[in-house]
Amino acid sequence: MAAPALVSRLNDCRSCYKCIRACPTKSISFSDGHAQIVQGECVYCGRCYIACPQDCKIVRDDLLAAKRLVMEGEAYVSLAPSFQAAFPCTSFEVLEKGLLDLGFKGVEETAVGATIVKKEYERLVKEAKEDIIISTCCHSLNLLVEKHFPAAKKYLAPVLSPMLAHGLDLKKRHPGAKVVFVGPCIAKKDEIDRYPGYVDCVLTFKEIKRWFGEKGIDLSIDGGVKKLDDSRARLFPIEGGILKTMDKSEKDGYSYLAISGMERCIAALEDIIDGRVKKKVFIEMSACPGSCIAGPLVAKTERALISDYLAIEESAGKDDFDVEEIPLSELGKRFATLEVKQAEPSEEEIRSVLKKIGKNSPKDELNCSSCGYPTCRAKAIAVIRGKANLEMCLPYLMNKAESFSNTIVEQSENAIVVLSPSLSIVLANPRMASLLGAKDGKELIGKDVSSFLDAAPFAEALGGKDTYRKKVYLAEYGRYMEMSVTFDSQYQILIGVYRDVTESEQKRKKEAEIAEKAASITTSVIEKNMRAVQEIASLLGESTAATKVALSELKDALKGEGK
Repeated sequence: MAAPALVSRLNDCRSCYKCIRACPTKSISFSDGHAQIVQGECVYCGRCYIACPQDCKIVRDDLLAAKRLVMEGEAYVSLAPSFQAAFPCTSFEVLEKGLLDLGFKGVEETAVGATIVKKEYERLVKEAKEDIIISTCCHSLNLLVEKHFPAAKKYLAPVLSPMLAHGLDLKKRHPGAKVVFVGPCIAKKDEIDRYPGYVDCVLTFKEIKRWFGEKGIDLSIDGGVKKLDDSRARLFPIEGGILKTMDKSEKDGYSYLAISGMERCIAALEDIIDGRVKKKVFIEMSACPGSCIAGPLVAKTERALISDYLAIEESAGKDDFDVEEIPLSELGKRFATLEVKQAEPSEEEIRSVLKKIGKNSPKDELNCSSCGYPTCRAKAIAVIRGKANLEMCLPYLMNKAESFSNTIVEQSENAIVVLSPSLSIVLANPRMASLLGAKDGKELIGKDVSSFLDAAPFAEALGGKDTYRKKVYLAEYGRYMEMSVTFDSQYQILIGVYRDVTESEQKRKKEAEIAEKAASITTSVIEKNMRAVQEIASLLGESTAATKVALSELKDALKGEGK
C-alpha cells in the first residue's frame, strides 16, 4: 500500500498553528507539541504545505518509482498544461526534449485528456439529467465532497479527470505503456492510489526539476510556448478555463460559473445543499485560488497569477485537440462517501471546555483564531474530539502566564524592580515599594531609579556586565542587601533583585564584636600572666617562648570565631 500523499514531519514543528489556520477542513490534529494530518479527513489541497514555515509537511517522493518505470521502458509523460506557471517562458518543445533526455518514450500534454473530458461535460449538459453539474477535474474538490459534503455527491459530473482520461488514452494508443503524470498537484498522487490502472506514477513539478538538475539538463529560455490552432484545452488550468473550452448554447438553459479556492467552493457547496440554487447551472470548481496555475507545487517564487494566466490564454488555440473517441462506459467515474461521522458534542460539553480556558460567557470568546480555529466554540469542539488541547488558546496561555508570573513577583520575599533601558521604573513589587518607602509599586512607575537606588549596576548591565549576588549596604534605608542585576536583551528590560540580608549581616557583625571583645580580654589576661610567668620562669630558669606561642594561638582562635 502506498504511503499517504502528504504527511507531517513531527521533529521540526514549532507549534505555530499556521497549518491549522490554513487548512480549510481543519483536518489536522495537535498533540504533544506536534501537528499531524488526519488522513481520513484530508483533501490534499496543499494549503498546509504552503503555509508551514518549518517545512514540516512532506509530499510523498515518487521520483525513484518514476525512474524505475523509465528503466523498464515504454514510459510516457502526461504533462499538465500548468507547466507554463512552473517553467515560465519555456516551450513545450524544450520540456519535451528534456523529458526525452531523461529516458521517456514520449511526451504529451494532459490537455489532450482535457479535450476528452470537456466533450463529456458538453454531453452531460445536453442530457440535462441534473440541474446542477459540478466539474470533477480537481481531485481535492472531489475529496471535499466525498469526505465533508456527501449530500452534494450526486451533482459531481461522473467523468474521469483529464489526467486519468489521458492515461487511459495513452495506454489505448500504446499498449503496454506506463504513464507518468507531471503537474502542480499533491492530490493527484492520492487520485492514482484511489483509481489505479490509468496512471502509474505522479511527479510534481518540484520532483521533475530535481531530476533535471541531477542529469544536468538545461531548460533554456526560448521565448515561451508556441501557439497551436488545435490546443483550446490548454486553458484548463486557469480559472474559468474549462468553461472557455466548452461549446455552450442558450438552448441548454444552463448558467456557467467558475469558482476557485477552497473557502469559496465550501460556501458554494453549502448553498447547493441548503437548496438556495434554484436554476440550472454548470459549475467549474477548483480547490486552488486561480485554479491549477496556483497549485501547491508551483514554487512560491514562481507564482505570477496574472502573467501566467495571460501566457496560457495566449498559447491556447481556438480548436480542440484531435482525440480518438473513447467509449462512454470507459470514461465514467464513481464517487464514494468517505465521510468520517463524528457525534456532535453537547452544549454542556462545549461550555465545560470553554470554561477551562477562561471563556465563562460569550463576551469572553474572542474568536481570535490564534489557535487555528475560526471560533472559540470550534476550538472547544476540536478539544472534545481529541484534535486540539487547551494550551492552544493564546489569550488563555498569556493570562495564565501573566497570572503565574504576577503571583510570583507579587508574593516574592525579594524586592524586585524592572527598568526600561532609560533607567526609568516600569515595575516594582510590594517588597521593593516597601523598601523604598512607597505606598505601592504604581507610585514608583516612570520615575528614574537613581532617585532611590544606585544606578551604576544597572548602567553596567546595559553595557553587558551583569551583577550577581553582590552585597551592598543601602545607607538611606538602613538595610544590607544581596543584589543581582541583569539585562534582558530580547525584551529590552533591566531586572534588579534585592534579597534582604540585614538580619544575617547584623548577626554576623554581633558575633564578630563578641569575638573581638573576647580577643581583647584574652590579650589583657595574656599580658598579666606573661609578667607572672616571666617571674616564675626566671626563678626556674626556663624560657617563656613556648608559653607565649600557645597563648597567642588561643587569642587568634578566638578572633577567628567572630568572623
